[in-house]
Amino acid sequence: MSELRFPDAFPAMLLRRCQQAACLVAVLCLPSAVLGQLPGQRYGEVVPRDVREMYERGTKFLAETQGDTGEWTGSSHQGPGVTGMAVMAMLASGEDPNFGPYANHIRLGLQAIIRGQDADTGYYGNSMYHHGFATLSLAEAYGMVDDREWSGEGMRSLAESLELAVRASLTSQKDNQFGAWRYSPTSNDADTSVSGAILVSLLAARNAGIEVPDKDIDRAISYFTSMTSDGGQVGYSGGMGGFGDSLARSSIASLVFAIARRKDLPKYKATLSYLTSNLEQQPRSWPEYTRYYQAQALFQGDVEAWEKWNNNLVRQLKTVQQTNGSFKGQLGETADTSLSLLAMALNFRFLPIYER
Repeated sequence: MSELRFPDAFPAMLLRRCQQAACLVAVLCLPSAVLGQLPGQRYGEVVPRDVREMYERGTKFLAETQGDTGEWTGSSHQGPGVTGMAVMAMLASGEDPNFGPYANHIRLGLQAIIRGQDADTGYYGNSMYHHGFATLSLAEAYGMVDDREWSGEGMRSLAESLELAVRASLTSQKDNQFGAWRYSPTSNDADTSVSGAILVSLLAARNAGIEVPDKDIDRAISYFTSMTSDGGQVGYSGGMGGFGDSLARSSIASLVFAIARRKDLPKYKATLSYLTSNLEQQPRSWPEYTRYYQAQALFQGDVEAWEKWNNNLVRQLKTVQQTNGSFKGQLGETADTSLSLLAMALNFRFLPIYER
């Protein structure tokens, strides 16, 4: 398994499912004139044709390259985090996760992540990157994917696995001098890239109904605040040092401020201003990873800026998608394809973490 490196639950789940069912019933009972104004307009023809076609080819590639055990192997980067990325890409277009064309792929992917979890510590994989993206994928699937029959297969439920994963993240943070995270769960230093992966997953888990104490979120936000300059540049590791231009790091910081509901912070406004002032700038490294965070940060902060950036993204990705539906970068076909699809997934706005 490659190490990924680059710069009470059941009632909650039941309530969420009931809320979703109630919303669906309410929508179906509305007059057609009202339905025309609903956010559901984001589906169908409202989603650009190029996006739909690229997304269909990309998810087809992911489905065809998934192993029998539910994992994606054979790429330079593989493991629970990459599996989580691929699962989220399949979830993000709005296909039914229980009966749609990718339902079995989603189920197998999630079960592969859970099988690989340390039952004692709750840790996924061999890197906190993997742990963060795997946790995020379970948080996004929680309440949408029906796991009621998994126990018959000796499998932990999504809720049980997610609670264990959150506990692992919070235990790691507790002993970290910066209140953040690095590659190992026992690391005492931190960086904004790994910390972004973990913090986003914790915020998604909290959004799904898993308990994540405010004090732990506050401590992590304080770390990002300390790592952000007044100009919106974000440092990489350690304490106050290492500021420099990085679209990825500024996007990560802007995103965590936004979804943690800290848009009142001056540092949030600084990161968003930095991003909107550099819409035409191309990532200097790890472009797929950068665009994944850019898309979410811009959408959360400035929809008009996101629309302009998104139009350019779609044109750019259309020229580089391979004939088999994949995208090629520095992280291997599975990760690069998943991240590229997820960068476009705001056009569907289906995943809970994409809510504004």
